[in-house]
Amino acid sequence: MSMSDIESIAVSELPNDFTGVTDAVMLDVREDDEWSAGHIRGAVHIPLAQVPARIDEIDLDADLYVVCHSSGRSMRVLQYLAQRGVDGTCVGGGMLAWVEHGKPVETGPAAEGDDNG
Repeated sequence: MSMSDIESIAVSELPNDFTGVTDAVMLDVREDDEWSAGHIRGAVHIPLAQVPARIDEIDLDADLYVVCHSSGRSMRVLQYLAQRGVDGTCVGGGMLAWVEHGKPVETGPAAEGDDNG
């Protein structure tokens, strides 16, 4: 699968908050420092390099949206998942586009119980 085969969605088409959303997952694959600087409320945080080992933490039956800084890492994760038969959608423009569109961000370290290190 090439990057041109991966579906992308505009940030304007997404909800501002994924807290309590049961039919969709926003997966943030940026590093811990990027997450702390600002992330989408309700997103699941698994840095790119940890995705294969932590795949069971992602609800693969829900609509999957993947976000990073600008879309590059999201595309890599989506290519990896596609090889395993999992469909997902790239958040076009990543967090750069999210912030540019005035969408809300939360700051600070991962929530209690989120063990990334």
